[in-house]
Amino acid sequence: MSPLDDQGRPEPPLAGDEIATVLGFLDFQRATLAWKCAGLDADGLRATAGASSMTLGGLLKHLAYVEDEWSAYWLHGRDRQPPWDTVDWKADPDWDWHSAADDTPEQLHALWREAVDRSRALVAQALADGGPGRLARRTRSDGRAPSLRWILLHLVEEYSRHNGHADLIRESVDGLTGE
Repeated sequence: MSPLDDQGRPEPPLAGDEIATVLGFLDFQRATLAWKCAGLDADGLRATAGASSMTLGGLLKHLAYVEDEWSAYWLHGRDRQPPWDTVDWKADPDWDWHSAADDTPEQLHALWREAVDRSRALVAQALADGGPGRLARRTRSDGRAPSLRWILLHLVEEYSRHNGHADLIRESVDGLTGE
């Protein structure tokens, strides 16, 4: 078990192998989002900062989509599952962001936690079936497939970028700050 920081986030291993280190940083970023969104009511999860329409609830729903999209759809080649399977993404590419306003805090947190749990299990399965170099089942239009290594680092990047947004939004809601 990893040591926890003051906010209850697991510290990435200081001397782990490639996968333990990448997964450690990904779990740290996931825990940062959970911390930034914790304890807020619906109004808090709908709050925006500045001119942006981005909300913490939207972040939870978007990152749930990102987890499912990369671990199930791309990596394992599975069909999209609810709620993602009925969305017309071409007509509404920001559906995950704005539809979060219609969900309760409990629904948003559960959707995200369940997507993270699925993603962890699917990544573990892929690691056992080829390691970090294992290629995704789906390919881009040019026929190239991202490796599991690329997908994991993309998830770290996605969380890192959006956790910066979460910092600003959460501070505007109730003043909570911190790394």
